Amino acid sequence: EVQLVESGGGMVQPGGSLRLSCAASGFTFSSYDMTWVRQAPGKGPEWVSTINFGGGSTYYADSVKGRSTISRDNTKNTTYLQMNSLKPEDTAQYYCARRTGSYLEYWGQGTQVTVSS
Repeated sequence: EVQLVESGGGMVQPGGSLRLSCAASGFTFSSYDMTWVRQAPGKGPEWVSTINFGGGSTYYADSVKGRSTISRDNTKNTTYLQMNSLKPEDTAQYYCARRTGSYLEYWGQGTQVTVSS
């Protein structure tokens, strides 16, 4: 059974940092691209970042580019999203997802990030 479990969310002040983690199990982690998606209250899902299966290619939404770093450790079956210089507009539920072809086939339950003073 594929499982994705996010952690690391919380409440931070503007300008702060968080590192989100996504622990994967039930599949060959090193064979799949992984993606982070967020959803703010009252809004639709927003793609945040993707890392390819080997970790050598990364992609970011303009909204987080320069402030966030996606990474993965295939020995730990975990992907990470380091977020710096957080803004109130980064407040959202953050999900990791396994990409299969063009689809985000499996999703975790999400972790809440709240940026507020």
